[in-house]
Amino acid sequence: MSIEDLLEQFDEVLEGGIKIPGKKTVVDVEKLRALIDDIRLNIPSEIKQARGIVADRTDIITNAKREADGIIRSAEERAKAMVTQEEITRLAQEKASEIIANAQAKSRQMRKAAQDFVDDIMRRADEGLTANLSEVRKTRAALKQQLPSAPASEE
Repeated sequence: MSIEDLLEQFDEVLEGGIKIPGKKTVVDVEKLRALIDDIRLNIPSEIKQARGIVADRTDIITNAKREADGIIRSAEERAKAMVTQEEITRLAQEKASEIIANAQAKSRQMRKAAQDFVDDIMRRADEGLTANLSEVRKTRAALKQQLPSAPASEE
């Protein structure tokens, strides 16, 4: 029997008592004592149930808080990882742009150096060939002067 039922019976015994003038009632003491004993016997189980409910509620709240903390921690770690990934990507893109710019600058320098080198070689070759051509013409002219005039038919 539950405590509520026992208290209801207790109330019925009080209501069923004999009324005496002066707001007093005569009741069956034995019935009340028996009900009080039953209440005392049932109180521990009711208290145990209440304590169990409170413990369960505390466990549920603790587990919910732990789970919420885990979710928050996981979300924070994921956000940090995403920020880190974005930062790595941004840095890699910056580095790639820097490498490309350096490569393009070096390419322009190498082309310029190659053009200058080829131009220098061509200039020297031109100067050398011009000097050689001049020498060849001088030698031809000198040869023509040393040879006696040949008859027109031998030419």
